[in-house]
Amino acid sequence: MLLYFLIIIPTLFATFLLFSYWQEWKYRRKPYYKMADVGWRTCTPPPDDEKVYTLAMLGDIGAVATDGSDPVLGLLQDWQKQNPTNSIAVFLGDNLYPVGLPPEEHRHRPLAEERLKTILGQLQQYSTRSLFLSGNHDWNKGRNDGYDYMLRQEKYITEALQSQEVYLPPNGCPGPETIQLADGLLLLVINTQWWVQRGPKPIGASFNCPYNDIEEFYLALNDVLRRNRHQRIIVAAHHPLYSNALHGGKFTVKQHLFPLTAANKRFLVPLPILGSLYPFYRKFFGAYEDMSHKKYKRMRKRLLQVFHRYNNIIYVAGHDHNLQHFEKRGNHYLVSGSGSKTSFVKKGGNATFTLEQHGFMVFNYYSNSEVWLEVHVVPEEGALNTEVVFRKKLESILVPQTERV
Repeated sequence: MLLYFLIIIPTLFATFLLFSYWQEWKYRRKPYYKMADVGWRTCTPPPDDEKVYTLAMLGDIGAVATDGSDPVLGLLQDWQKQNPTNSIAVFLGDNLYPVGLPPEEHRHRPLAEERLKTILGQLQQYSTRSLFLSGNHDWNKGRNDGYDYMLRQEKYITEALQSQEVYLPPNGCPGPETIQLADGLLLLVINTQWWVQRGPKPIGASFNCPYNDIEEFYLALNDVLRRNRHQRIIVAAHHPLYSNALHGGKFTVKQHLFPLTAANKRFLVPLPILGSLYPFYRKFFGAYEDMSHKKYKRMRKRLLQVFHRYNNIIYVAGHDHNLQHFEKRGNHYLVSGSGSKTSFVKKGGNATFTLEQHGFMVFNYYSNSEVWLEVHVVPEEGALNTEVVFRKKLESILVPQTERV
Protein backbone atom coordinates (compact mmCIF):
# COMPACT_ATOMS: atom_id res chain seq x y z
CA MET A 1 0.00 0.00 0.00
CA LEU A 2 2.80 2.43 0.84
CA LEU A 3 4.48 1.59 -2.48
CA TYR A 4 1.18 2.36 -4.19
CA PHE A 5 1.06 5.86 -2.79
CA LEU A 6 4.77 6.60 -3.21
CA ILE A 7 5.11 5.48 -6.83
CA ILE A 8 1.84 4.89 -8.64
CA ILE A 9 -0.09 7.96 -7.45
CA PRO A 10 2.74 10.43 -8.23
CA THR A 11 3.22 8.74 -11.60
CA LEU A 12 -0.45 9.12 -12.49
CA PHE A 13 -0.38 12.73 -11.32
CA ALA A 14 2.70 13.50 -13.41
CA THR A 15 1.12 11.80 -16.44
CA PHE A 16 -2.00 13.90 -16.03
CA LEU A 17 0.04 17.11 -15.81
CA LEU A 18 2.08 16.22 -18.90
CA PHE A 19 -1.06 15.39 -20.87
CA SER A 20 -2.71 18.66 -19.78
CA TYR A 21 0.39 20.65 -20.70
CA TRP A 22 0.47 18.95 -24.11
CA GLN A 23 -3.19 19.83 -24.70
CA GLU A 24 -2.55 23.46 -23.75
CA TRP A 25 0.58 23.66 -25.89
CA LYS A 26 -1.38 22.47 -28.95
CA TYR A 27 -3.75 25.41 -28.95
CA ARG A 28 -1.68 28.18 -27.37
CA ARG A 29 -1.68 31.15 -29.78
CA LYS A 30 -4.11 29.36 -32.08
CA PRO A 31 -7.67 30.57 -32.60
CA TYR A 32 -10.48 28.55 -31.11
CA TYR A 33 -13.87 28.63 -32.84
CA LYS A 34 -17.11 27.21 -31.55
CA MET A 35 -18.38 24.52 -33.93
CA ALA A 36 -21.12 26.77 -35.36
CA ASP A 37 -18.50 29.40 -36.29
CA VAL A 38 -15.81 27.19 -37.82
CA GLY A 39 -16.94 28.27 -41.28
CA TRP A 40 -16.73 31.99 -40.49
CA ARG A 41 -14.69 32.69 -43.65
CA THR A 42 -17.77 32.02 -45.78
CA CYS A 43 -19.76 34.70 -43.95
CA THR A 44 -20.00 37.84 -46.05
CA PRO A 45 -20.78 41.24 -44.53
CA PRO A 46 -22.61 43.95 -46.51
CA PRO A 47 -20.52 45.88 -49.05
CA ASP A 48 -18.24 48.66 -47.83
CA ASP A 49 -20.40 51.37 -49.37
CA GLU A 50 -23.14 50.39 -46.90
CA LYS A 51 -20.85 50.82 -43.89
CA VAL A 52 -22.14 53.66 -41.70
CA TYR A 53 -19.65 53.61 -38.84
CA THR A 54 -16.69 51.61 -37.52
CA LEU A 55 -15.09 51.24 -34.09
CA ALA A 56 -11.62 49.94 -33.22
CA MET A 57 -11.59 48.69 -29.61
CA LEU A 58 -8.09 48.43 -28.13
CA GLY A 59 -7.50 47.26 -24.58
CA ASP A 60 -4.36 47.34 -22.44
CA ILE A 61 -2.19 49.24 -24.89
CA GLY A 62 -0.02 50.57 -22.04
CA ALA A 63 3.27 48.80 -22.90
CA VAL A 64 3.39 50.14 -26.46
CA ALA A 65 6.79 50.41 -28.17
CA THR A 66 7.88 54.01 -28.64
CA ASP A 67 10.39 53.59 -31.48
CA GLY A 68 7.83 53.33 -34.27
CA SER A 69 7.96 49.54 -34.42
CA ASP A 70 4.88 48.68 -32.38
CA PRO A 71 2.91 46.04 -34.33
CA VAL A 72 -0.50 46.84 -32.85
CA LEU A 73 -0.11 50.54 -33.58
CA GLY A 74 0.82 49.44 -37.09
CA LEU A 75 -2.49 47.57 -37.35
CA LEU A 76 -4.29 50.60 -35.97
CA GLN A 77 -2.58 52.82 -38.53
CA ASP A 78 -3.86 50.58 -41.34
CA TRP A 79 -7.37 50.86 -39.89
CA GLN A 80 -7.01 54.64 -39.60
CA LYS A 81 -5.98 54.96 -43.26
CA GLN A 82 -8.94 52.85 -44.39
CA ASN A 83 -11.44 54.68 -42.15
CA PRO A 84 -10.60 58.40 -42.09
CA THR A 85 -14.21 59.39 -41.29
CA ASN A 86 -17.19 57.93 -39.43
CA SER A 87 -14.88 56.05 -37.09
CA ILE A 88 -13.62 56.06 -33.52
CA ALA A 89 -10.72 54.36 -31.74
CA VAL A 90 -11.70 53.35 -28.20
CA PHE A 91 -8.96 52.58 -25.69
CA LEU A 92 -10.40 50.27 -23.04
CA GLY A 93 -8.14 51.18 -20.11
CA ASP A 94 -4.70 50.23 -18.84
CA ASN A 95 -3.42 52.87 -21.22
CA LEU A 96 -0.09 53.08 -19.35
CA TYR A 97 1.90 50.35 -17.64
CA PRO A 98 2.90 49.73 -14.95
CA VAL A 99 1.17 52.39 -12.80
CA GLY A 100 -0.50 54.91 -15.08
CA LEU A 101 0.85 58.45 -15.30
CA PRO A 102 2.94 59.21 -12.18
CA PRO A 103 4.03 62.65 -10.91
CA GLU A 104 6.81 64.33 -12.89
CA GLU A 105 9.49 63.40 -10.34
CA HIS A 106 8.57 59.70 -10.36
CA ARG A 107 11.03 57.23 -11.95
CA HIS A 108 8.30 55.81 -14.25
CA ARG A 109 7.18 59.23 -15.53
CA PRO A 110 9.54 59.60 -18.54
CA LEU A 111 8.61 56.22 -20.05
CA ALA A 112 4.90 56.69 -19.31
CA GLU A 113 4.88 60.09 -20.96
CA GLU A 114 6.80 58.79 -23.97
CA ARG A 115 4.30 55.96 -24.44
CA LEU A 116 1.37 58.32 -24.15
CA LYS A 117 2.90 60.73 -26.67
CA THR A 118 3.41 57.83 -29.10
CA ILE A 119 -0.27 56.88 -28.97
CA LEU A 120 -1.58 60.44 -29.04
CA GLY A 121 0.80 61.42 -31.83
CA GLN A 122 -0.57 58.73 -34.11
CA LEU A 123 -4.15 59.73 -33.34
CA GLN A 124 -3.35 63.38 -34.09
CA GLN A 125 -1.54 62.50 -37.31
CA TYR A 126 -4.70 61.02 -38.81
CA SER A 127 -7.21 63.22 -36.92
CA THR A 128 -8.81 60.04 -35.62
CA ARG A 129 -11.75 60.46 -33.29
CA SER A 130 -10.77 58.73 -30.07
CA LEU A 131 -11.97 57.86 -26.60
CA PHE A 132 -10.01 56.72 -23.55
CA LEU A 133 -11.32 54.79 -20.54
CA SER A 134 -9.36 54.15 -17.36
CA GLY A 135 -8.31 50.73 -16.05
CA ASN A 136 -6.79 49.48 -12.82
CA HIS A 137 -3.22 50.30 -13.86
CA ASP A 138 -4.29 53.86 -14.71
CA TRP A 139 -5.45 54.13 -11.08
CA ASN A 140 -1.98 53.07 -9.83
CA LYS A 141 -3.28 49.50 -9.51
CA GLY A 142 -6.01 50.55 -7.08
CA ARG A 143 -3.76 52.12 -4.45
CA ASN A 144 -4.78 55.02 -2.21
CA ASP A 145 -3.34 57.63 -4.56
CA GLY A 146 -4.89 55.99 -7.62
CA TYR A 147 -7.54 58.66 -8.07
CA ASP A 148 -4.84 61.31 -8.44
CA TYR A 149 -3.08 59.14 -11.05
CA MET A 150 -6.28 58.83 -13.05
CA LEU A 151 -7.00 62.58 -12.91
CA ARG A 152 -3.45 63.32 -14.02
CA GLN A 153 -3.83 61.05 -17.05
CA GLU A 154 -7.26 62.47 -17.89
CA LYS A 155 -5.88 66.02 -17.80
CA TYR A 156 -2.88 65.11 -19.97
CA ILE A 157 -5.01 63.43 -22.66
CA THR A 158 -7.82 65.98 -22.77
CA GLU A 159 -5.31 68.83 -23.08
CA ALA A 160 -3.30 67.05 -25.78
CA LEU A 161 -6.40 66.25 -27.86
CA GLN A 162 -8.09 69.54 -26.95
CA SER A 163 -11.39 67.98 -25.97
CA GLN A 164 -13.07 67.09 -22.68
CA GLU A 165 -15.00 64.28 -24.39
CA VAL A 166 -12.00 62.06 -25.19
CA TYR A 167 -11.72 60.68 -21.63
CA LEU A 168 -14.89 59.20 -20.16
CA PRO A 169 -16.52 59.01 -17.72
CA PRO A 170 -15.16 62.39 -16.59
CA ASN A 171 -13.58 62.88 -13.16
CA GLY A 172 -13.45 59.14 -12.51
CA CYS A 173 -17.22 58.92 -11.96
CA PRO A 174 -18.94 55.56 -12.57
CA GLY A 175 -20.94 56.76 -15.57
CA PRO A 176 -22.89 55.86 -17.62
CA GLU A 177 -21.90 58.23 -20.42
CA THR A 178 -23.34 57.97 -23.93
CA ILE A 179 -22.19 59.05 -27.39
CA GLN A 180 -24.56 58.85 -30.36
CA LEU A 181 -22.22 57.60 -33.09
CA ALA A 182 -24.77 57.20 -35.87
CA ASP A 183 -28.48 56.81 -36.37
CA GLY A 184 -29.22 53.52 -34.60
CA LEU A 185 -25.80 53.11 -32.97
CA LEU A 186 -25.10 54.23 -29.40
CA LEU A 187 -21.82 53.98 -27.48
CA LEU A 188 -22.21 53.70 -23.70
CA VAL A 189 -19.21 54.05 -21.38
CA ILE A 190 -18.83 52.68 -17.83
CA ASN A 191 -15.93 53.13 -15.41
CA THR A 192 -15.80 49.63 -13.91
CA GLN A 193 -12.63 50.45 -11.94
CA TRP A 194 -14.83 52.50 -9.60
CA TRP A 195 -16.32 49.31 -8.11
CA VAL A 196 -13.04 47.50 -7.42
CA GLN A 197 -10.97 50.56 -6.44
CA ARG A 198 -9.50 50.15 -2.95
CA GLY A 199 -8.51 53.75 -2.37
CA PRO A 200 -10.64 56.92 -2.56
CA LYS A 201 -13.07 57.15 -5.45
CA PRO A 202 -15.45 59.90 -6.54
CA ILE A 203 -19.18 60.09 -6.05
CA GLY A 204 -21.52 62.98 -5.43
CA ALA A 205 -21.65 66.66 -6.32
CA SER A 206 -18.32 67.47 -4.67
CA PHE A 207 -16.63 65.34 -7.37
CA ASN A 208 -18.92 66.54 -10.17
CA CYS A 209 -20.59 63.13 -10.28
CA PRO A 210 -24.34 63.16 -11.00
CA TYR A 211 -25.49 61.19 -7.95
CA ASN A 212 -24.62 60.46 -4.34
CA ASP A 213 -25.51 56.77 -4.16
CA ILE A 214 -24.25 54.04 -6.48
CA GLU A 215 -27.76 52.56 -6.61
CA GLU A 216 -28.69 55.58 -8.69
CA PHE A 217 -26.13 54.44 -11.27
CA TYR A 218 -28.05 51.22 -11.89
CA LEU A 219 -31.28 53.16 -12.24
CA ALA A 220 -29.62 55.53 -14.72
CA LEU A 221 -28.09 52.63 -16.67
CA ASN A 222 -31.41 50.82 -16.92
CA ASP A 223 -33.13 54.02 -18.01
CA VAL A 224 -30.60 54.58 -20.83
CA LEU A 225 -30.97 50.99 -22.03
CA ARG A 226 -34.77 51.09 -21.81
CA ARG A 227 -35.00 54.32 -23.84
CA ASN A 228 -32.66 52.96 -26.50
CA ARG A 229 -34.01 49.48 -27.12
CA HIS A 230 -34.47 50.47 -30.76
CA GLN A 231 -30.68 50.96 -31.20
CA ARG A 232 -27.58 48.79 -31.24
CA ILE A 233 -25.74 49.62 -28.02
CA ILE A 234 -21.99 49.05 -27.64
CA VAL A 235 -20.93 49.20 -23.98
CA ALA A 236 -17.26 50.04 -23.42
CA ALA A 237 -15.66 49.16 -20.07
CA HIS A 238 -12.36 47.87 -18.71
CA HIS A 239 -13.38 44.77 -16.74
CA PRO A 240 -14.96 41.83 -18.60
CA LEU A 241 -18.13 40.12 -17.43
CA TYR A 242 -17.16 36.76 -18.97
CA SER A 243 -13.60 35.49 -19.43
CA ASN A 244 -11.74 32.23 -20.01
CA ALA A 245 -8.46 33.78 -18.84
CA LEU A 246 -6.58 34.68 -15.68
CA HIS A 247 -9.09 37.15 -14.22
CA GLY A 248 -11.79 34.57 -14.86
CA GLY A 249 -9.86 32.00 -12.78
CA LYS A 250 -8.23 30.07 -15.64
CA PHE A 251 -4.56 29.05 -15.21
CA THR A 252 -2.06 26.95 -17.13
CA VAL A 253 -0.40 23.78 -15.85
CA LYS A 254 2.87 25.72 -15.79
CA GLN A 255 1.30 28.27 -13.45
CA HIS A 256 0.32 25.47 -11.09
CA LEU A 257 3.80 23.94 -11.14
CA PHE A 258 5.78 27.20 -11.15
CA PRO A 259 3.63 29.70 -9.21
CA LEU A 260 6.53 32.11 -8.61
CA THR A 261 6.46 33.00 -12.31
CA ALA A 262 3.46 35.17 -11.43
CA ALA A 263 5.98 37.55 -9.83
CA ASN A 264 8.77 37.04 -12.37
CA LYS A 265 8.92 34.80 -15.44
CA ARG A 266 12.46 33.77 -14.50
CA PHE A 267 11.44 32.24 -11.16
CA LEU A 268 11.13 28.68 -12.48
CA VAL A 269 11.06 27.00 -9.09
CA PRO A 270 8.91 23.84 -9.23
CA LEU A 271 6.36 23.64 -6.42
CA PRO A 272 3.96 20.82 -7.34
CA ILE A 273 0.74 20.62 -5.33
CA LEU A 274 1.82 23.50 -3.09
CA GLY A 275 2.06 25.68 -6.16
CA SER A 276 -1.64 25.15 -6.86
CA LEU A 277 -2.60 27.15 -3.78
CA TYR A 278 -2.06 30.47 -5.57
CA PRO A 279 -4.17 29.63 -8.66
CA PHE A 280 -6.90 28.17 -6.41
CA TYR A 281 -6.90 31.33 -4.32
CA ARG A 282 -7.21 33.51 -7.43
CA LYS A 283 -10.00 31.29 -8.78
CA PHE A 284 -12.17 31.04 -5.66
CA PHE A 285 -11.34 34.18 -3.64
CA GLY A 286 -9.47 36.45 -6.02
CA ALA A 287 -7.41 39.58 -6.02
CA TYR A 288 -9.29 42.86 -6.36
CA GLU A 289 -9.11 42.61 -10.14
CA ASP A 290 -10.44 39.03 -10.36
CA MET A 291 -14.04 38.02 -11.04
CA SER A 292 -14.04 35.89 -7.90
CA HIS A 293 -13.29 38.85 -5.60
CA LYS A 294 -16.36 39.97 -3.67
CA LYS A 295 -16.31 43.53 -5.05
CA TYR A 296 -15.91 42.41 -8.66
CA LYS A 297 -18.48 39.66 -8.16
CA ARG A 298 -21.02 42.15 -6.79
CA MET A 299 -20.45 44.55 -9.70
CA ARG A 300 -20.70 41.77 -12.28
CA LYS A 301 -23.93 40.40 -10.79
CA ARG A 302 -25.65 43.78 -10.74
CA LEU A 303 -24.56 44.74 -14.27
CA LEU A 304 -25.71 41.41 -15.70
CA GLN A 305 -29.06 41.75 -13.94
CA VAL A 306 -29.58 44.96 -15.89
CA PHE A 307 -28.15 43.76 -19.21
CA HIS A 308 -30.17 40.53 -19.20
CA ARG A 309 -33.35 42.59 -19.52
CA TYR A 310 -32.37 43.58 -23.05
CA ASN A 311 -31.19 41.93 -26.28
CA ASN A 312 -29.39 44.69 -28.15
CA ILE A 313 -26.13 44.96 -26.17
CA ILE A 314 -22.51 44.39 -27.17
CA TYR A 315 -20.27 44.66 -24.10
CA VAL A 316 -16.56 45.14 -24.85
CA ALA A 317 -13.76 45.15 -22.24
CA GLY A 318 -10.01 44.66 -21.89
CA HIS A 319 -8.19 43.61 -18.69
CA ASP A 320 -7.35 40.05 -19.78
CA HIS A 321 -4.59 40.12 -22.39
CA ASN A 322 -6.25 38.15 -25.14
CA LEU A 323 -9.23 38.14 -27.51
CA GLN A 324 -12.53 36.47 -26.60
CA HIS A 325 -16.19 36.39 -27.62
CA PHE A 326 -19.16 35.08 -25.65
CA GLU A 327 -22.85 35.10 -26.51
CA LYS A 328 -25.15 34.99 -23.48
CA ARG A 329 -28.92 35.43 -23.32
CA GLY A 330 -29.11 37.35 -26.58
CA ASN A 331 -26.23 39.74 -25.86
CA HIS A 332 -22.54 39.68 -26.77
CA TYR A 333 -19.65 39.95 -24.32
CA LEU A 334 -16.13 40.44 -25.62
CA VAL A 335 -12.57 40.83 -24.40
CA SER A 336 -10.15 42.87 -26.51
CA GLY A 337 -7.18 43.25 -24.18
CA SER A 338 -4.10 42.25 -26.18
CA GLY A 339 -3.05 45.73 -27.24
CA SER A 340 0.51 45.33 -25.91
CA LYS A 341 0.62 42.07 -23.91
CA THR A 342 -0.67 38.54 -24.36
CA SER A 343 -1.55 35.86 -21.83
CA PHE A 344 -3.13 32.41 -21.70
CA VAL A 345 -6.81 31.99 -22.55
CA LYS A 346 -8.60 28.67 -22.21
CA LYS A 347 -10.55 27.39 -25.19
CA GLY A 348 -14.10 26.09 -25.10
CA GLY A 349 -16.57 26.49 -22.28
CA ASN A 350 -19.05 29.25 -23.03
CA ALA A 351 -16.70 31.01 -25.44
CA THR A 352 -17.47 31.29 -29.14
CA PHE A 353 -13.96 32.46 -30.00
CA THR A 354 -10.66 32.78 -28.11
CA LEU A 355 -7.12 33.68 -29.14
CA GLU A 356 -3.88 34.58 -27.37
CA GLN A 357 -2.33 37.02 -29.83
CA HIS A 358 -1.63 40.74 -30.18
CA GLY A 359 -4.45 42.63 -31.83
CA PHE A 360 -7.82 44.28 -31.33
CA MET A 361 -11.47 44.05 -32.32
CA VAL A 362 -13.29 46.10 -34.92
CA PHE A 363 -17.06 46.60 -35.05
CA ASN A 364 -18.58 47.66 -38.36
CA TYR A 365 -22.10 49.09 -38.38
CA TYR A 366 -24.10 49.01 -41.64
CA SER A 367 -27.12 50.82 -43.02
CA ASN A 368 -29.31 47.73 -42.46
CA SER A 369 -28.55 47.99 -38.68
CA GLU A 370 -26.24 44.96 -38.73
CA VAL A 371 -23.10 44.98 -36.58
CA TRP A 372 -20.22 42.78 -37.74
CA LEU A 373 -17.28 41.83 -35.54
CA GLU A 374 -13.80 41.52 -37.05
CA VAL A 375 -10.78 40.36 -35.05
CA HIS A 376 -7.58 41.99 -36.34
CA VAL A 377 -4.29 40.47 -35.18
CA VAL A 378 -0.58 40.86 -35.74
CA PRO A 379 0.37 37.88 -37.93
CA GLU A 380 2.74 35.39 -36.36
CA GLU A 381 6.17 35.16 -37.96
CA GLY A 382 5.92 33.06 -41.10
CA ALA A 383 2.13 33.24 -41.20
CA LEU A 384 0.09 34.29 -44.20
CA ASN A 385 -0.22 38.02 -44.66
CA THR A 386 -3.70 38.32 -43.22
CA GLU A 387 -4.91 40.17 -40.18
CA VAL A 388 -8.58 39.16 -39.82
CA VAL A 389 -8.82 35.82 -38.02
CA PHE A 390 -12.53 35.90 -37.15
CA ARG A 391 -15.65 37.59 -38.48
CA LYS A 392 -19.18 37.29 -37.17
CA LYS A 393 -22.51 39.07 -37.49
CA LEU A 394 -23.60 39.98 -33.97
CA GLU A 395 -27.29 39.19 -33.89
CA SER A 396 -29.62 41.38 -31.86
CA ILE A 397 -33.30 41.95 -31.17
CA LEU A 398 -34.36 45.57 -31.57
CA VAL A 399 -37.64 46.98 -30.28
CA PRO A 400 -39.20 49.46 -32.74
CA GLN A 401 -39.06 53.01 -31.45
CA THR A 402 -42.86 53.27 -31.51
CA GLU A 403 -43.11 50.34 -29.06
CA ARG A 404 -40.87 51.80 -26.38
CA VAL A 405 -42.41 52.20 -22.93
